[in-house]
Parts: sequence; C-alpha cells; structure tokens
Amino acid sequence: MRVLVIAAHPDDEVLGCGATVARLAGEGHEVHAAILGEGLTSRYDHPEDMDRGLLDDIRQTSRRVADLLGVKEVHFRSFPDNRFDTVPLLSIIKEIEGLLEKVRPQVIYTHHGGDLNIDHVITARAVMTAARPLAGGPVKEIYAFEIPSSTEWAFSQFTPAFSPNTFVDVSRTLEIKIQAMLLYESEARLFPHPRSAEALRAMARKWGGTAGVEAAEAFALVRRIV
Repeated sequence: MRVLVIAAHPDDEVLGCGATVARLAGEGHEVHAAILGEGLTSRYDHPEDMDRGLLDDIRQTSRRVADLLGVKEVHFRSFPDNRFDTVPLLSIIKEIEGLLEKVRPQVIYTHHGGDLNIDHVITARAVMTAARPLAGGPVKEIYAFEIPSSTEWAFSQFTPAFSPNTFVDVSRTLEIKIQAMLLYESEARLFPHPRSAEALRAMARKWGGTAGVEAAEAFALVRRIV
C-alpha cells in the first residue's frame, strides 16, 4: 500500500499522524510525505527577510524526521507560511495533483477542514479537490487528522468540528512520534502547551482509552471506496 501524508507545515506530519506513519512503515507500507509550505516566513514582517539558510535547516530536519518515521521520500513545496490564502487555490490544487500523479497513493492523510490555521483549512480543501474520485484515480481512502494547538483551539467554532471515527493503535510507535517531534526544536514546546511531549502522550492515551487500546491516533474518515 502506498500512503501519502499531505501537510501544510514542517512538523504537521508528525503532530497529525507521526505514530501512525511509523506503524505503517514498520509494517512494510510505502509512505511518502508532502510538506506544502516553507514554514518560516510568517515569523518575519517581510517574507524576503527570511534567512534562506534556515529553510535549508528545517528541510534537513524534515528529512531526519522522515528517516526516523520510516518515510520513503519527502516532497517539499514552497507556499508562503500562514499565507496560503494569498495563493490561488488552483495553484495549490495543481501541485497536489502532480504529487498524486507521481506517488499514486491509495491512502491520504491530511488536515481537517475545521482547523484554526488557515493553511490547514486550505490544504484540506485542495486535497479534496485534487483527489476527487474520478475514474482511474488511485486514492481510495482519505483521513483527516488533528493538529494540537490548531484543531482544538478552534473550539468547534468552525465547521466541521473534528469528530474522529477511526483510531489507529500506536501503543508501540508513540515514542517514535515523540522523538520525531523533538527533532523540530523550534516547534516543540514545554508542558502545558499542546505540542509538548507530555501533552502529546496524554492525547494519545485519551484516544487510546476511547478506542480500548493503550495509545491511539484519531482520524476523521473523509472518504473510503471499497
């Protein structure tokens, strides 16, 4: 099975489904990750002030994360951080269509459409459009993940609210996710921030309790064709 994780920012692939990716890769599935945004320029008043060396650094970190999780290849794009709404939606859709043609995934994991972060919302919309179920298309399943400090901080004020109905037992791979997140030193936070190691473990335990396992990642099934 070929799986494609489509994330807006570096670290979203870990926060959203890192433990699931590690499990899938460990089971022999071919996993790819696409990171659509450059992930840095929102920190600057003027995007052109960004140190290009920092972009190289964060992409190198993403590759290290991919190696840890077992991802075969990371596909980088350079849409502006937290400014996806300044780009024509069609441009993002076209990039994703190209990725689907290249990777030919049967399964996609991506953002939830009710998130607080605008890049996550636009990514979700673009994925749904690019992966529409045309005859001969490879994608059979699409799952939406939550991003700590974005999904829950929407406080269910944007529709649809995240309502998971699919749970992956990650009892054996949760700590790989934690290690991967710690590689993103500029994005990891101390407790009680939702992106802290303690909070990530607590979230996995919560969903595990919901699903009757030790630890789980939760997803909203968007579409499944059998």
